[in-house]
Amino acid sequence: MANMMELIDELWFLKRDIVSDDFDIALDRLVQELPMQIHEVASGTKIWTWTVPEKWTCHEAYLETLSGERLIDYADHPLHVVSYSLPFEGEVSRAELFEHLHVHADLPDAIPFVFKYYQRDWGLCATEKLRETLNDDHYRIVIKSEFSSGSVRIGEVFLKGESDDTFVLAAHLDHPGMVNDDLSGVVVGLDVMKALNAGPQPHFSYRFLIFPETLGSIAYLSQHEDLIPAMQAGLFLEMLGNEAPHALQRSFQPESMSDQVLEKAFRSSENDGYVGSYRTIIDNDERQFNAPGVRIPMMSLSRVENPELPETRFRPYPEYHSSFDTPAIVSQACLEASRDLVLNLIEALEENQIDLSLRFHDNAKIAEVDHRDSHDENLYIVNQFKGEVFASGYGIWVDYREDEGGHKRLFEIIERCDGTRRPSDIADELEISVETVMQTIDQLLEKELVSLSKVPQPSDPHL
Repeated sequence: MANMMELIDELWFLKRDIVSDDFDIALDRLVQELPMQIHEVASGTKIWTWTVPEKWTCHEAYLETLSGERLIDYADHPLHVVSYSLPFEGEVSRAELFEHLHVHADLPDAIPFVFKYYQRDWGLCATEKLRETLNDDHYRIVIKSEFSSGSVRIGEVFLKGESDDTFVLAAHLDHPGMVNDDLSGVVVGLDVMKALNAGPQPHFSYRFLIFPETLGSIAYLSQHEDLIPAMQAGLFLEMLGNEAPHALQRSFQPESMSDQVLEKAFRSSENDGYVGSYRTIIDNDERQFNAPGVRIPMMSLSRVENPELPETRFRPYPEYHSSFDTPAIVSQACLEASRDLVLNLIEALEENQIDLSLRFHDNAKIAEVDHRDSHDENLYIVNQFKGEVFASGYGIWVDYREDEGGHKRLFEIIERCDGTRRPSDIADELEISVETVMQTIDQLLEKELVSLSKVPQPSDPHL
């Protein structure tokens, strides 16, 4: 079996787009390391509010001068083409080219990672330094990409414990030509499961999921709703190979027993590590497990720059979403330290053998309502969705690149629509006005994503 860096060296440069041949190649290689079940969900399948996209294949792509000088070539780096770009061939003006040529905002020598999975557009990516040299009036572009039926694929390693209560580990395998985000989380999770498999039977059951980001976790959960009640807690593994300090992010339910035990164990073993509240350190697939209708308290573990430090400039790490995210920025020593930390956190759970189902449920603090008043702000918001809402598909997306605060507020409100809160409760929690909350609730009502109720209707499947 290969060690973690050997696996990274094998797999990192593959074109691991969310539904693609190279993603499948990478997952099939991991099966050789540890037996796992492979789940497939076909393109076009409705997965809660989302739909599995088509498989994307890019055969060739380049930018050249009209005299034939090749300036950008997909064969040189998989980030040179926008992931899920439409095909395009033709001569374009410099102005039109610049509308479709993406560069990194902070790293002039790096190629950015740009994806448009559900947007129909074409695009190339380059370094800022290259773009500055493009002075011709016209250029030739070729993008030979195609869309076809495929399947999103999810790898699952399961270890049965004495208890059916299950602790979930998860990491994503997509992101072409990059390492720390998040091939590092995958190899750390595999090593953790190898260690657990080699030991005595644990008290809890453990499930490690490997999938493409967002889409994969929603596909798995939507197709295995019967397993959710046994999934009592979890830990998302991400960005674990560099030298930044470890960061533990709490779940949406920080009062859960798993949050309490893992945070205590983390603080006792990581002198330079730090702890943050839900969605204050990183946003990734832990959102899908914490979301309404699922409500698995999943924390996340990563190595990212501490946002509280005044000298922090690059978040979550300098090479993030760029061609600079290579094996050179990670090490076997850092990966092993991350693996050992995860095992220490699991050991704390095993030693305590706590009842993972013990947690603070929001419905426990629901106030009595005078039902004679039927104004919307006094009615409970009941989700008719599960997982994170496919906001762009419903026309309610707020682009984080244009309005970071509005994007954050939209999802903070949506993830509190769980049948236990009224708009006034959400407003109090987020310290915003009821009117602001109602603007989003009205959108959700219009799209039939939520309904109103005079009485609480908790949607947590663990209740």
